[in-house]
Parts: sequence; structure tokens; C-alpha cells
Amino acid sequence: MVSDLDRSMDFYASVLGWRFTPSDPAYGGYCNALVDGEPVAGLSPALPETEDDPHAWAVYLASDDIVATGRAAVAAGARQLFEPMEVGRFGTMGVWIDPTGAAFGVWQPRDHTGFSIIGRHGAVAWCDLLTSDQQAAERFYAEVFGYTYQDIGTRHEAYAVFTVPGMDRSAGGIGVPAEDVDHLQEAPPLWWVCFEVDDADTAAERVIGAGGTLLGEPEEFGYGELVFAAGPDGERFALMGPSSQDWAEADDEDDEQ
Repeated sequence: MVSDLDRSMDFYASVLGWRFTPSDPAYGGYCNALVDGEPVAGLSPALPETEDDPHAWAVYLASDDIVATGRAAVAAGARQLFEPMEVGRFGTMGVWIDPTGAAFGVWQPRDHTGFSIIGRHGAVAWCDLLTSDQQAAERFYAEVFGYTYQDIGTRHEAYAVFTVPGMDRSAGGIGVPAEDVDHLQEAPPLWWVCFEVDDADTAAERVIGAGGTLLGEPEEFGYGELVFAAGPDGERFALMGPSSQDWAEADDEDDEQ
């Protein structure tokens, strides 16, 4: 949710090239962000009672039965923030706080599945949960959503990628904020959304030009170039561009960490 929908639409159009569906008054002014005509995200004006709350991108995890998922989440230590509610013909949504303090949404789709493309400029590339208690987070999401993990952390940074049941590729990661990155240390437990860009340096310049804030300089992380940024309302997100090194070189560096 954003404080000024037009301002946020202009910002993300400039940075990610998004186009938008018309804002729908029947759903609180909600609109979909589009890449090549396909939905990749959603924006909505903040409700009066939430205008003073911190703004953040929300990650919604898919469920075939949101009521059962919500019960499982509470049984595993989560706290319900917003009870499940139907969003017209599109689906049903709810929001919980996991045992480490990170908010996450659950979406049971009907006509609207969610974002439908990956691997393109402006699309979601990755989602990371960064929290001080990685083990508790891994246990929770394994119990509620069936995630399995592969530990790819280093001696400097605890991190594991997760795979969703029935899928053959990793969908995101869970880790502890790097000790040497101040803006990550200062952030509360948070699901970070990472959007794909053709070039991280160019995207960083666009963030500044559109009125956003860089939380750090673009940095290589082995499999790409990463930029942490904040939008007009202070909402944090990441941008990932292709690596300037080849994969063999990146793998060698990872082995040395």
C-alpha cells in the first residue's frame, strides 16, 4: 500500500518500465503492474487507518486452502494480522506474522493466480526472508508450506535457498542479514522482493532520478549484481541485474568464502 498511488506508479514506471491496469475503486483503488501485458505486482492506496504504518512490499505465498494454511501457521507460532477475506472473483487473502517477526501474506487464487512471468526486466526475480533467527524461520515455513532447503551460506553469512513442493527450482531464500551491511542490520525481519533488471547500474541511476533512495552501491554477489533501494514511501526492495563475471569465476569465489 502506498501513500500516493500516482507518485508510486510514476516511480516504478521509471525504474522498472511497468505499465498499470486502471485503478479500481471497487477494490480500494488497487491496480496491477504489468510487464509485456502480464501482471508482476500490485499497488494500492493506503487505508486511512494504516497511513502512518511503515510502508513495505508484501510477499504473498500461494495456498489451495487459506483457512487450513492460516490454522497451520498459528499452530506453528504465527500471529494473524488480517483474517482471510475474499477479493471479489480474484481470490482470498490474509496476512500473518511469522515467529521471527516477519509479515507474510497468503493468497488462495481464483481468477487471479499472481505474477505470471519471470526472467524479464521488471518481473520478480527472487524473494528473500532476512531475519535474526534463520533456524526458527526455516522450521516454520517447512512445517506450514512444506519448503525444503539447501544451505549455501558461507562462514560470513548464514543463508539457505528454499524449494516449494512440486517445483524443481529454488524460489527464494532465508538468511541472516550480513553483519557488514548496515541497512540490513537496521531493518526488522522482512521479506525482501527482488526485481530483475537488464543492468543494475542503470537501474540504480533510475532509482535516484525518480526520487528513490539507494541503500548501498551495486554489488556483485556471485550470480548477479544486486542493488538495495527504497521507493517514495521508504518501502525497501532489491534489484538484480546480470553478473559482470562469468559463472565459473563466480563459483570459484563462492568456494573461497
